[in-house]
Amino acid sequence: MALMVVGAFTGAAFYVSFAEQPARLALDDRALLLEWKLAYRRGFAMQATLALLGFLLGAWAWHLMGKGVFLAGAIVLLANWPWTIFGMMRINKRLMATPADNAGPETRRLLQKWNYLHCVRTLLGFLSALAFLFGIAFK
Repeated sequence: MALMVVGAFTGAAFYVSFAEQPARLALDDRALLLEWKLAYRRGFAMQATLALLGFLLGAWAWHLMGKGVFLAGAIVLLANWPWTIFGMMRINKRLMATPADNAGPETRRLLQKWNYLHCVRTLLGFLSALAFLFGIAFK
């Protein structure tokens, strides 16, 4: 179950970074910001929940099977929380506080930087999935 949850997390993060965000950047600055704000609210709730659930399931797998790799995968997935809080939140708050009518080149620059930072979330999900796969595949 932990692998399924981390798969959903990683798939969603990958989609945002490599499909949604590039398409969003084709919009004008105002529409770009408005769309990001709408997607961010929903994406934040979904990915935060998946990261916590994946952590709990990975920790449970570690408890049941005694394989440290499950705990490692759980911790790597949960690392998305501090990464988001300390690495991304300042940009998120600036973007959320920007009125749509004030969107401009700085908004676009922040959203491009946001995407690079969001790719770290995809990487953390992928590494967590590899740890869970390793735990399942090897005794």
